[in-house]
Amino acid sequence: MTEITQAEEQVAAKVFGERLPVATRFVEHLATSGIERGLLGPREVPRLWSRHVLNCAVVEELIFTDARVADIGSGAGLPGLALAIARPDLQMTLIEPLERRVSWLDEVCSDLQLHNVRILRGRAEQVTDVVEADVVTARAVSALVKLAPISLPLLHGSGELLAIKGRTAAEELAKAEDRIRRLGGTALSVVTAGRAVLAEPTTVVRIGVGK
Repeated sequence: MTEITQAEEQVAAKVFGERLPVATRFVEHLATSGIERGLLGPREVPRLWSRHVLNCAVVEELIFTDARVADIGSGAGLPGLALAIARPDLQMTLIEPLERRVSWLDEVCSDLQLHNVRILRGRAEQVTDVVEADVVTARAVSALVKLAPISLPLLHGSGELLAIKGRTAAEELAKAEDRIRRLGGTALSVVTAGRAVLAEPTTVVRIGVGK
């Protein structure tokens, strides 16, 4: 079983509530088969809760109730599965091109009985016709200048992109601003999530499209 510090457990309890056992099981998958299949490096095990799962899950506070959420390049289910666990009201679509990762996501969703998740194998630009999202999420996929053209079309003219980024988020957004606006992005900002519970809040680039 993956160790969790007392501080992490307190935060996890606030973020996941009664679904904390499901989140704990997810972390166990990450620490075992996730490492074995190369979805994460073994050095990440001690910080699975703080750096990965909690860092992603707190983004749920930026998403409205019953939203249709498309997660691009889901990989190890970050942020997609973390959000699906924290918010069972969300309709999550995980978009992942690599077969071995899709297989792992299928297995984990089945074990965790996540009925609010569907998984599509493919690249974001290949599934535009079958995915219509209110919110698109992405973490460690690509720079905004490349991410925007493949993610914003999934909104079909209305919604927002929430891209989890690091300390250079504002600089990255500035470089991509012209392209984002040409793609229909109207409200561009850098915000934080989890400020009330995390020592280091999650930095998110928020891009609105339409109303």
